[in-house]
Amino acid sequence: MPLVNIRITRDGVTAEQKARLIKGVTDLLVDVLGKNPATTMVLIDEVDTDNWGIGGETVTRRRQEKA
Repeated sequence: MPLVNIRITRDGVTAEQKARLIKGVTDLLVDVLGKNPATTMVLIDEVDTDNWGIGGETVTRRRQEKA
């Protein structure tokens, strides 16, 4: 029973995009590893950019600096 956890920043990803990720990852595990899609779980965690850091600063701040 594989479990794949995808973490993305909360940036307005649509329900359709998340559904495509879930389907695509499931299909990949079936194709590559022969896993049963009925028991394959995919979780998507959306993280606020204030709670995601890169290089010692938040993603929110990094994006503000680039704007």
